[in-house]
Amino acid sequence: MKSKNRYSAIIEHIFNSKYGEGLREIGFLREELVTVARKLRIKLPKNLGDLIYSFRYRAKLPEAIRKQAGTGETWIIRPAGTGKYRFVLVPDKPLLPNQNLAVTKVPDATPGIVAKYAFNDEQALLAKLRYNRLIDIFTTVTCYSLQNHLRTTVPELGQVETDELYVGVDKKGAHYIFPIQAKGGTDKLNVVQIEQDFAVCKTKFPTLICRPLGAQFIAGDVIALFEFEQGTDGVSISSEKHYKLVAPDEISEADLKNYQQRTAD
Repeated sequence: MKSKNRYSAIIEHIFNSKYGEGLREIGFLREELVTVARKLRIKLPKNLGDLIYSFRYRAKLPEAIRKQAGTGETWIIRPAGTGKYRFVLVPDKPLLPNQNLAVTKVPDATPGIVAKYAFNDEQALLAKLRYNRLIDIFTTVTCYSLQNHLRTTVPELGQVETDELYVGVDKKGAHYIFPIQAKGGTDKLNVVQIEQDFAVCKTKFPTLICRPLGAQFIAGDVIALFEFEQGTDGVSISSEKHYKLVAPDEISEADLKNYQQRTAD
């Protein structure tokens, strides 16, 4: 069986063996992946963690699981500690770019040699954010990259990852922490990752103002930046802006007048 089909068969069996009408949370253990694979006579993937990672961040859960969600809801997989996970039913609010949002042109300060060899992936996106100070522009806070690809442990969640951490200071002297999730290619931002970023802030940086961000390449080499908030209905987008890195002479007088008008408004 192909990896996708193997993954689906295993995760679907675990869900179906535990699901009951009305349930909104279903816990399971990492070791159950092994047990179910043996029961179904499926060869386990070399990287067992990739099975969970795939459904948490990249692929849709199997249709047999998704159909058990009510209207306007969807199942996700949340970490619940070391080797522990939960299927959880949450509001279905995809974190997708607003296609009608205006695009702001920014003079491209990416070093030529970096631009020449960069891929269209999350690392290339993070580099463009860093060289062009887009995090500062978006948040209106002076920011500095603290750590790239943070992997740490959070109580009750287990191991979590954040693509990059920025710290910042505003004009009043307040300090901020900005965990960033970046998506290149066809990958999409995922609510579970943003929830984990809130948890990282609370656990590792409790005295700083926490403002989780998301970044994504979209059509036309445009970079979408998001800020998130967490409320009673879960994670939602509180702010979104689209930027395009261009040569300085591609920013016209009309563009500048338009941006000045935004400031006046």
